[in-house]
Amino acid sequence: MSPERTVVIWRSALLPPSETFIRNHGTALTRWRPVYLGATRADSVLAEGSDVIAFPGGRALRLRLTGYSPRLTAVLRALRPAVIHAHFGGDGWMISRAAALLGIPLIVTVHGHDVTRQPDTGGLRGLRYRRNLRAVFDRAAVVLAVSEPMRTKAIDRGADPDKVRVHHTGIPVPTAVTSIPKQWDVAFVGRFVEKKGIDDLLAALAQHPARAVLIGTGELEPQMRRRAAELGLDATFRGALPPAEVQSHLLASKMIVAPSKTARDGDAEGLPTTILEASALGLPVVATRHSGIPDAVVHGETGLLSAEADPSALAGNIARLLADETLRLRLGERGRAFVEANFNLARQSILLEDLYDRLSGAAPTVAGGR
Repeated sequence: MSPERTVVIWRSALLPPSETFIRNHGTALTRWRPVYLGATRADSVLAEGSDVIAFPGGRALRLRLTGYSPRLTAVLRALRPAVIHAHFGGDGWMISRAAALLGIPLIVTVHGHDVTRQPDTGGLRGLRYRRNLRAVFDRAAVVLAVSEPMRTKAIDRGADPDKVRVHHTGIPVPTAVTSIPKQWDVAFVGRFVEKKGIDDLLAALAQHPARAVLIGTGELEPQMRRRAAELGLDATFRGALPPAEVQSHLLASKMIVAPSKTARDGDAEGLPTTILEASALGLPVVATRHSGIPDAVVHGETGLLSAEADPSALAGNIARLLADETLRLRLGERGRAFVEANFNLARQSILLEDLYDRLSGAAPTVAGGR
């Protein structure tokens, strides 16, 4: 494939363990060659030796403070991408000046906290972030939002409405799902941060006991482990796991629970990828009516939804599914079909490549975009 068909996929730290959706994005491209570029390498199972690291020594302070680095500009020039696709607004700002200097079209995807919590940070730090966010919105050719609520947030934060479009994060949908004995009643997968609602899940499990497996890590993990022990819950904490092990745990679970909520500092989800991944495996979803979740979960058809921060309602939906295997199977089957139709990575990647084609001046092969 010729160099002019290269897309640089930018994330300042390559790559946090919770961001499989970014790695999947490049893997699924068929007409464009992805090159992953970061400022620094993350200590993560998702980091790969082929990733291009602009600051292998870890000193990217000038870039983070000023949004410009001759080193990054030189690396980009050598890679000769036709398009740059940056994930998260703040990261997009760090590469936006180099993209503008080199005349490379820039796409920025906003995912959640970058247009919810971070712009509301107080003091000089918040002022600087809001200024930088407006700058990247001005410089970007297109701003992609992972859900309609995130599109609205981006526009509220200063993005030109004509530039912003919804592009759902795609996930790989297996052609068949292996049925295995269920070890867990409930699975949770995600970072241990306030917006994930893990405290509400533990409170719900205290009302309706169930075997739970919790996968992930984060600042609240020690606190949540202590709370589960205090409540006497049958909860197994597995920490961060590679994607294949996460899938194995999901297959061994009767449902996934995603009790997301708006955090006290305003942080909110875009659309949790774990919901899509579980649905693709045929798991019914118990979740909240939070941000973009209703885009992926149709209440009573593919899962059960309740209000944010309502452990009693969450417990009721968990109990309802545990008591009704027929309902679980029906919701799981419909959820898998819904994800196949609306969030299939292969289809979403075609739409992305068509957008890359348009921005680079190449002729698209399939009409796409929203």
